[in-house]
Amino acid sequence: MEDVLRPLIVIGGSLAITLFIGWAADWLLRRVDARHPETPLWGHLRRCRLPLQVTVCTALLSGSYDETRARVVREHGPAIGQLLALVLIAATAWLMVRVSSAVVESSYFRYASSSAHDPARVRRVRTQVTLIQRVVAAIVGVVAAAAMLLTFPTMRTVGTSMLASAGILGVVAGVAAQSTLGNLFAGLQIAFGDMVRIGDTVVVDGEWGTVEEITLTFLSVRTWDERRITMPVSYFTNKPFENWSRGGAQKTATVLFHLDHTAPIEEMREQLREIVQKSPAWDGRDWNLVVTDTTPSTILVRALITARDSDDAWTVRCEVREKMITWLRDTHPYALPRIATAPAAQAPQALLEGEHRREHHDHFARFEDGRRKDARPSR
Repeated sequence: MEDVLRPLIVIGGSLAITLFIGWAADWLLRRVDARHPETPLWGHLRRCRLPLQVTVCTALLSGSYDETRARVVREHGPAIGQLLALVLIAATAWLMVRVSSAVVESSYFRYASSSAHDPARVRRVRTQVTLIQRVVAAIVGVVAAAAMLLTFPTMRTVGTSMLASAGILGVVAGVAAQSTLGNLFAGLQIAFGDMVRIGDTVVVDGEWGTVEEITLTFLSVRTWDERRITMPVSYFTNKPFENWSRGGAQKTATVLFHLDHTAPIEEMREQLREIVQKSPAWDGRDWNLVVTDTTPSTILVRALITARDSDDAWTVRCEVREKMITWLRDTHPYALPRIATAPAAQAPQALLEGEHRREHHDHFARFEDGRRKDARPSR
């Protein structure tokens, strides 16, 4: 009977203490969050309840599993201790990642709520926060993996020889992972150099899109047709690219018209004014319409319309082009470019007759000259 009660008491007691600690921590965080709603840290820390419970339960079992005195513990005690140690290290790493993520995210949300008037700074902080979370998770993961390996006696035995050859291995690993390390440092440079941020509108390799994700090694751009372009972050440190969101999201849309020389420019300006005033995509800053070039057959008319961002610029550009062409087609069709064809002009009749007389006179002169040469006596 004692062999049955001891394991139940040890395991049941560990589970009860674990549930109580999880409930108490959640209750305490709820109370603090209710008293300080302006601090989002406590609400984010509540997501750490599960890794906290796993860590506490594993720690309690690691310290008390010998007290069960069960046969399986006596026969496989070292293996069980090894397994519990591995689980404890993994649970601790999980808890540390969750806590660091809660701290970083709460700082970001607090900054975003106080800096909502500056979207560029919010996107920059969001990019930095994302990369910080990934760096912390990578460091904690590497340390946890190393700690788990050191729990094996054979790994501790070969540790000295591994440290002795660490210099050579480091050089070899650095050469082999040159591209990966380059992308890693490029990602940190992008995050803290404010080159490109999550949510920025960029043009890379002729593709227009929005930066959707930035990791330590690659960057993902979502195009307007919902494709994803994935490229190494080192691309943005080695090659030029367009960032339409840097320095402000406002844009100027350009619409070009190739028209006939008889196009009514003044009436087109009035029509453009009516179109932009009715367009919700126009930000109300400025608009104009001018003739920028001319060719023997057409003129080039340029319309400029300001917009709040690149999306509104695209919308107002398409709207102005469509409505202006429709208005010209319905009210001034002569202004649209045409291909002019006409028969070749005929020469006047007097010029034709004079040319014919000159040709006849030249022919007669050549004939008379030849006849005189034939009639000349030979010596």
